Amino acid sequence: MVIDSRKPIGVKQLDIKSTTPEIWGGVECSVVRVGDSYTDQLRRNGHHERLDDIDRFAELGLKTLRFPVLWERTAPDAPNQYDWAWSDARLFKLWQLGMRPIVGLLHHGSGPRYATFDRPDFPEQFAQYARAVAERYPWVGDYTPVNEPITTARFAGLYGLWYPHESSSENFAKILLNELKATVLAMREIRQVRPDARLIQTEDLGMTHATPALQQQADFENRRRWLTFDVLHGHVVPGHPMYDHLRKMGISEKDLFFFAENPCPPDVLGLNHYLTSERFLDHRLENFPPHLHGGNHRYAYADTEAVRVPDATRLGVEGLLRQVWQRYHRPLAVTEVHLGCTREEQLRWFHEVWQAACRLREQGADLQAVTAWALLGSHDWDSLLIQQHDHYEAGVFDIRSQNPRPTALARLIGQLIRPAGSSLTPKQEPTLVERGWWGRDECAYGHLLLNEDPLTDFSNFLKRPDKSNDAKASQPLLILGATGTLGQAFARIARQRGLAFRLLNRQELDIAKPDAVHQILNALRPWAVINAAGYVRVDQAENEPERCFRENLTGATALAEACAQRGIRLLTFSSDLVFDGQKGRSYVESDPAQPNSVYGASKASAEQRVLAYLPEALVVRTSAFFGPWDEYNFAITSLRKLFAEEAFDASDRVVVSPTYVPDLVHHSLDLLIDGATGIWHLTNAGEVSWAAFARTLALRAGLSPGRAQQWYAIQQANSVHLPAVNTALSSEKALLMPALDSAVDRYLRDCVHRFEAVLA
Repeated sequence: MVIDSRKPIGVKQLDIKSTTPEIWGGVECSVVRVGDSYTDQLRRNGHHERLDDIDRFAELGLKTLRFPVLWERTAPDAPNQYDWAWSDARLFKLWQLGMRPIVGLLHHGSGPRYATFDRPDFPEQFAQYARAVAERYPWVGDYTPVNEPITTARFAGLYGLWYPHESSSENFAKILLNELKATVLAMREIRQVRPDARLIQTEDLGMTHATPALQQQADFENRRRWLTFDVLHGHVVPGHPMYDHLRKMGISEKDLFFFAENPCPPDVLGLNHYLTSERFLDHRLENFPPHLHGGNHRYAYADTEAVRVPDATRLGVEGLLRQVWQRYHRPLAVTEVHLGCTREEQLRWFHEVWQAACRLREQGADLQAVTAWALLGSHDWDSLLIQQHDHYEAGVFDIRSQNPRPTALARLIGQLIRPAGSSLTPKQEPTLVERGWWGRDECAYGHLLLNEDPLTDFSNFLKRPDKSNDAKASQPLLILGATGTLGQAFARIARQRGLAFRLLNRQELDIAKPDAVHQILNALRPWAVINAAGYVRVDQAENEPERCFRENLTGATALAEACAQRGIRLLTFSSDLVFDGQKGRSYVESDPAQPNSVYGASKASAEQRVLAYLPEALVVRTSAFFGPWDEYNFAITSLRKLFAEEAFDASDRVVVSPTYVPDLVHHSLDLLIDGATGIWHLTNAGEVSWAAFARTLALRAGLSPGRAQQWYAIQQANSVHLPAVNTALSSEKALLMPALDSAVDRYLRDCVHRFEAVLA
């Protein structure tokens, strides 16, 4: 098929009388050079290969999309050698769906190798590329030529993180002015093709606060943050607070007057705001972890998020947006909203920014849109892209499924796009009742919840009168199984995540009694039920099958039936033991259950019955718990015996998927909030025999390799005549959990003091 890339598109303009902003979308698309290597987010998130992602975005109700036609991707090898195939297909798709693109040409990039932004000819070569894009797509009316110029110049020229890895104010200024001149020249070329083309200029919206001793540094940074917009307006002339500084940094008078003579004020000021954007400088180094320590040439100080400092006075996103409006009185848009965190915190952050934008619009600010950024999530921004260790943050979609899976953010955005979407009810999104972590006491450094020993005796928690965290919630999360490992872990993590809950034990609710279940659900009106209760003694179940089936089958069925009648979400747990282990490799969700034990049969029957009564239930199969909060798991038992040189059995013929309890709880909660349904396998990626798992634990904990190998050889010899069984779990739906090695390392880090005596 021949695509006519020049075909015009009709774009519906924003209704300025609307009381709510539009919602735009954006795909994380950074192409960053570190050393001689480029990292491409579009390839890492799979959007490079998936044209149908655009259909997914349209189905959300999005009408405007920040979209990349990046220089390094289109003309990587030489000027005028363009490969338009990728962009043609996607921009044509946007046109077909009636979506308006805001085309980005350089996103945290330094340019292709032949024209990097530290070269004097960069602006002219970039403008030539911009002209080529405009001629190829003359119907496109909105552009962001260079994304976040100050941020990119800081990371590349001041902090040395990205190419050209310079660390001086002079290089920062040189790169920034080159980026801004490139923007002016690019818009000049674009407007020769499309005279009404709009510049939607993005920049990080932040502010720096400080202790009195560091106020001078904060004042400087707060003047510097306006440079992108001030320079493009042509305001940086003698008398401007940053003019003399830029001159001292080697920027010529001619270069600065270029902007005064060729002003290019943005048509829309695009503000990208993150929780990390508002900073605090503190000379009290002892209050902060070492990795935050830094300084200037005069003072040493910690540079941290203002939200982490109890005595910092933050403006917050609403106050910062108001600052921009009062300074420029030009149309605004929040062009990136994203938070790499747990799902309910992502919901709370987006909704908070949305509400702030709505209030400002009602007060008269021309705030046109809020952008759901990182629609497909992002990779390795925890290291500012300098390390590729596959750290993935989900966004509106989670790409770890076979096809990108809509998360709860997709549901929220759909609700907000609808009329009157700014007034969500708790029933629609119950997790929005609580404040985000940035609004709770535990967000500060030094708070108990951030530094508590993960091995603190959980009995203190269980002795609390109501075992709850529901002071504000009319609809708490109901957790069943107060005395079990899993129930305790859910309560602990729900408290940390700000999820209001009630935790009940068997005396408070016998789930095998339907009348009692109905009574509790009527009284508490939970938005979801987590069934972490049940019979767990696998070997003993062979001697008491009736009790096992009563607790695992009858109880789960009663919960499913009662939840179905009330429209309550249900999360319940199953086991790898629904399989007999004879497949010869790991099991996925669609494999038929074939239990060979009473316990396995009870769980397999419960799966069928729960999903028959409540097809929307979430059933999580998992395996072989180990975690930092209990004394009764294979990991801690085997380590103690190995270090004490005591004998114990661990078969080398039984293969399982050890599962780190904190990971299991976090990912189960995310799936529950997302509204996931059906059977899911959640275990840490990897499969291992019990004996090999013990050996891995011992080696990573510091046991001598010779001693560990000797013990392992004995276990191999002892189990050689046992039948081989492999009940390891994998997934055909999504590989969400971290690798087993990562889980073991985190477990040992949290438990190291248990072994200090034997390691000394």
